[in-house]
Amino acid sequence: MNPNDDRESQQGDAARNEALWQQRFGERSERMRASEIRELLKLLDQPDVISFAGGIPDAALFPQAEIASAYQAILAGPDAGAALQYSVSEGYRPLREWIVRHMRALGVPCGIDNIVITSGSQQALDFIAKLFLMQGDTALVTWPTYLGALQALNPYEPRYDKLPIDSNEPASALAAAVIDRARAAGSRPRLAYLVPDVSNPTGRTLDRAGRERLLDLIDALDIPLIEDAAYQALRFEGTHEPSLLALEIARRGDIEQTRTLYCGTFSKTLVPGLRVGWICAAAPVVSKIVLIKQAGDLHSATINQMVTHRLAESVYAAQVEKACAAYGTRRDAMLDALGRHMPKGVEWTVPEGGMFIWLTLPPHLDATILLAEAVTSERIAYVPGGAFFPDGSGRNTARLSFSSASPARIEEGISRLGRLIAGKIAKAA
Repeated sequence: MNPNDDRESQQGDAARNEALWQQRFGERSERMRASEIRELLKLLDQPDVISFAGGIPDAALFPQAEIASAYQAILAGPDAGAALQYSVSEGYRPLREWIVRHMRALGVPCGIDNIVITSGSQQALDFIAKLFLMQGDTALVTWPTYLGALQALNPYEPRYDKLPIDSNEPASALAAAVIDRARAAGSRPRLAYLVPDVSNPTGRTLDRAGRERLLDLIDALDIPLIEDAAYQALRFEGTHEPSLLALEIARRGDIEQTRTLYCGTFSKTLVPGLRVGWICAAAPVVSKIVLIKQAGDLHSATINQMVTHRLAESVYAAQVEKACAAYGTRRDAMLDALGRHMPKGVEWTVPEGGMFIWLTLPPHLDATILLAEAVTSERIAYVPGGAFFPDGSGRNTARLSFSSASPARIEEGISRLGRLIAGKIAKAA
């Protein structure tokens, strides 16, 4: 038998099987899409590709010795049985107590009943979306926004609208416009989402005045606000702005009266592989999230929570300092390289921290189309910006991550990318 015939037969069988299953999947599955970032991460296995795609921490910064020591101490100690056993859905109590102290240091007076541990902040986003969104409800997000947030919200079938964080119009007028647009679509505003500090994907930080205006809008709309604080600790310069939850508590006097749901994580500061994050919010919200957690996975891995607690107690501050020093150097290297290698007509953000720089190309260039040539001819990878827009716009934008590349690789990679873009601009002239 011809091998090609056999291969075609197998492909035909696979297509028929997929079509059969597609008939059985719920309609909600149509909104589930593969992450462009997850796919691009596969390029990291190709050593000749310089990748600015995955916004992942540098593994060389992980406290590996301390992690190994923590696992060893736990498994050799009196708590070994508890570490390997089922546990409460709220999370490991000593870790939650550490988070309470941490949140208080951020200006958020709270108690242990305001904290629930999640499997990374990504699970937190999924649980919050499940709790608040019904099909067709309006979710307010920035344009662009974190792709993972869109993936978490999409299965619950929301309608998206722009979160107007740059407008100086009165909150009442902004809220009325949001409500009118939602009503015209047969919808209602139900939830808002924002990364306020050195955000993914743009690296932008919302200033104090912008935060106060946003809280005014949330008050006028009377909806919950997700504060995604994944990068809050990774600031290299500038002013540490108070968290939205801290500002709302200052207004209302008590966390129990607030609408803000703070999502924190240890992934960017300690290590992502332990998958430990948390939600800090009013106790009634946390109680509902606990019920969702029970149905979802019962609880996050107890031993990982115990290890995270030991790391938080012993090396958290040192790890934040180490990460900021490393990423600050790499950000500077990328900004310097962009300034020397990018042609006229290309713009970029200047973040005060985090892991990302947002690139804006001339309007006629499509970053998704350009990516194919960047990978094949220049061996460069980035994330096309359209992935971060709910409506697929922003085709001439791209996200560059500086967290995982050395200054030398950044210099070489930006040089190659600048050469490619300059050629495209010259060709169109």
